[in-house]
Amino acid sequence: MSNVDLIIEERPADIGDFLVGRLLPFRKKRHVGPFVFIDHMGPAELDENENLDVAPHPHIGLSTLTFLFEGNIVHRDSLGTSLEIKPGAVNWMTAGKGIVHSERTPDRLRGTKKVVHGLQIWVALPKELEDSKPTFSHTEAKDIPAWSEGDLEYKLIAGEVLGEKSPVPVHSDLYFIEIKATADTEVNIGDKLFGESALYILDGEVQKDENTFGPKQILVAKQDSLCVFTIKKGSTVYIFGGTPFPEERFIHWNFVSSSKEKIEKAREDWKAQRFDKVPGDEDDFVPLPGS
Repeated sequence: MSNVDLIIEERPADIGDFLVGRLLPFRKKRHVGPFVFIDHMGPAELDENENLDVAPHPHIGLSTLTFLFEGNIVHRDSLGTSLEIKPGAVNWMTAGKGIVHSERTPDRLRGTKKVVHGLQIWVALPKELEDSKPTFSHTEAKDIPAWSEGDLEYKLIAGEVLGEKSPVPVHSDLYFIEIKATADTEVNIGDKLFGESALYILDGEVQKDENTFGPKQILVAKQDSLCVFTIKKGSTVYIFGGTPFPEERFIHWNFVSSSKEKIEKAREDWKAQRFDKVPGDEDDFVPLPGS
């Protein structure tokens, strides 16, 4: 594929309750535009005695984007938010100078068989917003821009591109696009993209020249935009990227910042439990690794 600089395979990572497929960061590629972290969560089939229980944990310097394909998760945070995430909706939580949140199976689904499947994404904040007040926004699935062009079905989950704008309140120039194919067809939107870009194949295949790429691969473009490719019938892919920041971003555990000193302070603050508590989930927390 002439415009592919790097092919990243999904790697297993343990988040405590089950394995996820980690896509970013990768040792040869730390970010794509402002996107610094992507986990493919599931599909995990949980029985009656298993639940998703990610205890309260902190973030700084980023926005989290949670997008579910299947299942339901209750999000609680230190702002007082308590909300159930459903498939197709977008949770956009901006940590700024610091926020704490938990992610758990809803009480009504405990004791039942269930599936959890989705993407969890971190988007770095512009340097001038790294110390901003934390915020939270929820966008229902019905409010995400969706349209069809021939045999392609599009959704603009976040950002502004292709003549559409998602209502998700992002803080920099970026895009996160879903494309589904109802027949084998050519995708040619490269000249409409900007910044750095990459393509993640959730299901199915994409082809370029004599090369075929399958599920759980990220294709990172060499140039500023992806080239033309063929998407096979029944496939689902995500194209994401945007304008990269001029400063390097450092990542340690759940903290992202242009400053190592801010990350170290966040480590010490969490270790000393100086972050705000999560109302309704005050008695549990994820310890700082190595502490």
